[in-house]
This record gives sequence, structure tokens and C-alpha cells, in this order.
Amino acid sequence: MSWPNPFITQRADPFILRHARGYYFVASVPQYDRLEIRHAETLAGLTEAAAVTVWHKPDTGPFSALIWAPELHHINGQWVIYFAAAPTRDIKEGLFQHRMYALVCDDSDPLSGHWQPARRVFTHIDSFSLDATHFVHQGKNWYLWAQKDPAVPGNSNLYLAELLNPWTLKSAPVMLSRPEYEWECAGFSVNEGPAVIRHGDRLFITYSASATDENYCLGILSIDALADPLDISAWQKSARPVFTTSWENQQYGPGHNSFTVDEQGQDVLVYHARNYTEIEGDPLWDPNRHTRLKYFEWREDGTPDFGVPPADHTSVP
Repeated sequence: MSWPNPFITQRADPFILRHARGYYFVASVPQYDRLEIRHAETLAGLTEAAAVTVWHKPDTGPFSALIWAPELHHINGQWVIYFAAAPTRDIKEGLFQHRMYALVCDDSDPLSGHWQPARRVFTHIDSFSLDATHFVHQGKNWYLWAQKDPAVPGNSNLYLAELLNPWTLKSAPVMLSRPEYEWECAGFSVNEGPAVIRHGDRLFITYSASATDENYCLGILSIDALADPLDISAWQKSARPVFTTSWENQQYGPGHNSFTVDEQGQDVLVYHARNYTEIEGDPLWDPNRHTRLKYFEWREDGTPDFGVPPADHTSVP
């Protein structure tokens, strides 16, 4: 199968969920003001699918600005959208004021169902937090996200906890990773946008690092699938990034990925990247982080090989 590249334009932080009914797509919109879902029976069909707005930010309140990085999950029979939002666009002490929220749908169809009021997901620190994702592992529901710890230099670290329900943590959070390598600290010291995939006897977490310009890239953590995910010592972190800017292909800042599979079950990397570096002002206000897809392979040692982000207007792979 091949897809257009970009796959969907002006959609950052892309997330694709494969479900019994087909494929669902959510992402940050350039206006940062709403949550929308696209659905198609096929992966390729998402490019033409209508965007259905299921929630719009209020004019005031704790989640009335900068709606970022939504993800759609199906947890114990309920549709859940995780997102981050702030009360204003103000930056305080060098950071926006985002906190994490969960929306739960009362009905079986997330496109037409009734969504309950947003609930805040409280963690161990009341601080800048975002990019929550969910996965099932060892028969448990897990919540994985990025957050600022005032005691740790940098913007955000990665944390993991077991879930009691979609909006409540069951276990004490543990920090899995913090920005420490040079490639994680270019422009800003960032670990964010985690995504989870299992292959063979290992569980992998990819994450995004550095500023959201051409320095943005993917790092990776891994753990034995039988190990306790809350045992920090069981995790291994790559000293090098695993998916980075391609100057040759004019693909800059690939990151904030998710994973899906095509109709035949082959693994697909979902990510965003720009095709230029000349950004005026803050990169967050530049709308041209486009959603892109590419197949990837697995090496003999069981680790993923994401390759190089392909150039625009080419077939993928």
C-alpha cells in the first residue's frame, strides 16, 4: 500500500486507532480550539474522511485555551479522548499552563454519541502536563504522559502509572525518562508525546525530544514484556535518536508519533513533520506540521527500524 505524503495536511500530533469498525484519526488542529474525529473503513480512506467536531473549547475556564494532542482510546468498552488544555495562552515561568483532561462518550459511536463533561486527570504534581496516552499490558490499563517536575531541569519528563478508570490513576507515578542527551535538549529540554508498541518479548515507548523545529526527533525506551513496568531499573533508553530530520528529503522535525497497522497487520509509523525550516516566530503557531505515514521494519535483534522520513509527494514506502 502507498499513501500520499503528506497524508493529512496541517494536523500535528497525529493519532490513529484501528478498531473493529475501521480507523479513527484525531490530531491537534492549527486553531487549538476543538476536538475532531475522522473515521474510515480503510487507512487510506482517512485522507478523504470528513472531520467531525465532537467538542469545542469553552470561552473561559481551566480548559479554554490551547487544546493540544488529543488521543482517542477504547477503554473497557468506553470511548475516551485524552487531551491537554490551558486556562489562557499565557506563559508563566517559561511554560504554558497545560493540564490533562479526559472526555468519556456515553454511546457506542464516538462520532455521534454524547460526550460527558471533561474531567481533569490529576497526577502527583500540579504542574505543566500533556500528551497522555493509554495502553493495555499484562492485563492492566496504563496511563503514560509528559510533565514538568519543578525539581528537575527542563520542560518535561515521561511518567507512567496504572489506571483505576480512564480519568483516575491507581498507582503512584514513576518517572521513566528525563531529557539528558544533547539531542533531547536542543532548543528546549523535552521528553514528550510518548507512544507504545509491543514486539516479541519487548515493550517499546517512543517519545519526542527537543524543540518543535528541525531539532524535534524520536527517542526510544524498552523493557522486557514480563518485567514490572513500574520498575524503573528494568527500562533501557537508547543513547541515540531513532527517527530524525532528513535534510536530503527536506523533512524537518519528525515526531509526536503514534502507531497503527494496515489492513494486513503490517506496522505503520504515524508522525508529523514540516517540509521547511524557515519558521517565523514560535514554531507552535506555524500550522504546517503535516501528518505523515510510513511502514517500518524490525531488526533481527527485535528493535524497530524506522528508517528515514520520505520526501513529500512520493509513494510510501
